[in-house]
Amino acid sequence: MDEQSKQSTRNFKSEVIYGLNDRPPFVEAFLAALQHVLAVFVGIITPPLIICNAFGLGIEDTSYIVSMSLFISGVATFIQAKKIGPIGSGLLSIQGTSFTFLGPIIGAGMAAISGGASPTEALALVFGVALAGSFIEMILSRFLDQARKIITPLVTGIVVTLIGLTLVKVGIVSMGGGFGAMKSGNFATFQNLALSFGVMAIIIILNRSKNKYLRMSSIFIGLLVGYFVSIFLGLIDFSKLKDLSIIAIPMPFKYGLGFSWSAFISIGIIYIITTIESIGDLTATSTVSGEPIVGDVYFKRISGGVLGDGFNSFLASLFNTFPNTTFSQNNGVIQLTGVASRYVGYFIAAILVVFGFFPIVGGVFKIMPEPVLGGATIVLFGTVAAAGIRILNSIKLTNRDMIILAVSLAMGLGVTLVPDILKNMPQMVKNVFASGITTGGIFAIFLNILLPKRK
Repeated sequence: MDEQSKQSTRNFKSEVIYGLNDRPPFVEAFLAALQHVLAVFVGIITPPLIICNAFGLGIEDTSYIVSMSLFISGVATFIQAKKIGPIGSGLLSIQGTSFTFLGPIIGAGMAAISGGASPTEALALVFGVALAGSFIEMILSRFLDQARKIITPLVTGIVVTLIGLTLVKVGIVSMGGGFGAMKSGNFATFQNLALSFGVMAIIIILNRSKNKYLRMSSIFIGLLVGYFVSIFLGLIDFSKLKDLSIIAIPMPFKYGLGFSWSAFISIGIIYIITTIESIGDLTATSTVSGEPIVGDVYFKRISGGVLGDGFNSFLASLFNTFPNTTFSQNNGVIQLTGVASRYVGYFIAAILVVFGFFPIVGGVFKIMPEPVLGGATIVLFGTVAAAGIRILNSIKLTNRDMIILAVSLAMGLGVTLVPDILKNMPQMVKNVFASGITTGGIFAIFLNILLPKRK
């Protein structure tokens, strides 16, 4: 370990109240767990809500899928914290539904629906492809050194930026009222925009608060305020909840499994990018926990954590939800509370699993007006793009890097803005390059391999 790394670890160790293997008293562990759950809850349920809304799924299916997202996030968090054999990091690393996969999943599902598939058949396709793709991350976890040579910070920064930029359209549509409002002629009404901007304003104001807990809970509070305002305006119909099941029983392959090579390529690229992101998240967790960030112990944790990421995404597909990944926001909670104990992860897992058994949780959020969700997601998607820009800003960009960045961003945004550029291409090519994320990612990876570096 170099002197800088040693000093960094010593500093964080002095700030940690309960270390990795300490067992805090029950009340303190439970309160710390609640803060983690509050930080991740919206992040876990938002991707399935957005995907289900895009596919046009009803409240029953949406509630069930949101329930499974919470359930699997709990199971996945337990696996990461416990470390079962080689699977898991053994750190207080929280897992949740990944935003990174949103673009390719929505693209693959909507392409299937346009081709005549039902919304549930589109789900089967997505679950099948995500299940197959999870093996990419599991295999890469065994070859992390080689993977990091190909998927450099430049490639990761380009793809993460494109994820945020291409998803902005989804957020803007939600702000206006969603695709349903477009069809009914109620899109972008004053009421819809006022709700969206109101939620956005609350999130921004709370995010700049000096109170650390208000900052961490800003998105949750913004959605809550928007929800209550919507009730007051008569925009929420609670009668839709009466037919929901009391308990959601996890049922493997409830919607079946499908497959498409074009969708597999798109989602497979995101699994590669997620591998590198997870390495960064797990390194940050090690740092704030006062644990080493170099050496054999560190490398085993990173490798086990990435393997856990892939395995948990496999479980997610099996139990009818979307790929999982490590959540970076929990590193902030560890820093704020000084509690880095992995045993707190067991409490977090238990809370999420309990929430997952009750479809009413997903149902309550499903009937939330889209403008309320849009006010929050537009901030989240913008944050994803900003995270990509931050990665790029951390690199000393050479002329070679600038060419790769320019071409990849231009092609990724180009097919997003002008999809007709592909209209004369074979269907397989259309399916692969219809996603701006996939297009930009493919260009970034291949140019990074092909263009020689000057000594």
